[in-house]
Amino acid sequence: MLLTVVFSFRNEEDVLEKTISEVSDVLEKNNIDYELIFVNDNSTDRSLQILKTWSGRDSRIRVINMSRRFGVSPCVMAGFRFSQGDAVIYMDTDLQDPPELIPKMVELYRNGADVVHTVRTKRIGETAVKIWITKLAYKIINRLSDIQLIENAGDYKLLSRRVVNEVVKLNEYQPYTRGLIPWIGFRQEAISYERRARYAGKTKFSLVKSTGPFNEFIKGLTAFSEFPLYASLFVGFIVAIGAFIYLGVIVITKIYGLNLPGWSAIMGIILLLGGITLITNGFIGIYIGRIFNNVKGRPSYIISDTIGFEEEKDLPTKDSRQA
Repeated sequence: MLLTVVFSFRNEEDVLEKTISEVSDVLEKNNIDYELIFVNDNSTDRSLQILKTWSGRDSRIRVINMSRRFGVSPCVMAGFRFSQGDAVIYMDTDLQDPPELIPKMVELYRNGADVVHTVRTKRIGETAVKIWITKLAYKIINRLSDIQLIENAGDYKLLSRRVVNEVVKLNEYQPYTRGLIPWIGFRQEAISYERRARYAGKTKFSLVKSTGPFNEFIKGLTAFSEFPLYASLFVGFIVAIGAFIYLGVIVITKIYGLNLPGWSAIMGIILLLGGITLITNGFIGIYIGRIFNNVKGRPSYIISDTIGFEEEKDLPTKDSRQA
């Protein structure tokens, strides 16, 4: 069998050589035929130069260069489309996820598994706040959506060729890959491990940025659940009923000539209604935004060029400057 290992990365000059060495050593010691595909998300450091040097030495090391920065999920999808392996593993380049797990993943694949998840029992080098937020996000998505994510299973998985083909066929804009894999189905297994600290460099993820856990949580929830829309409708009904009751109280007090001072109460109600309106409009806006991005029909990524592939897939006529 041929195994493809896909890496999505940006500015990882400090760790790339170590990653290539460790992954290659593990695969060669276990007699696994392989190719390594590095999807370069428009790095601005020496990462591309390092990969060019390694690719010149070893034809199994291949590079896909993005035309600009597109993010992790689109880069992973590009790696899937270019992969040739009977099975595909995708992982980060920072060596937090140990390559030593790969033989176990391949063994489960050979025994019939179409998907092999890796579940983190310990996460060294990550803050308690990030771990807590991540666990909470998994629980909420599992409770409110039509998929079941394996808690603490991140972006280090093995997929069979037929699962990869199904993922690529979906052709979603900004796909939530962690949710798509369980949604597709087939036989899925899991193995546990302790996640290490980064080998070198700094993390590119932030709690509040587009690549952080909060954004991933919103993306996962709105991709696989309509609960926020139904919840907004339910809250709207409750508030409307409360408003009618309050209007009835006002009419009764007027009839009996009672005075209802309540500036603070009125302001509180206005602020409450305003907050509810903004939250519901926000959720509706997210769904509309996802629809808008999908109906535009723009690709999730654009490839600048490739290195090490025999054929230029899905690329326009080659620029004469690259000849």
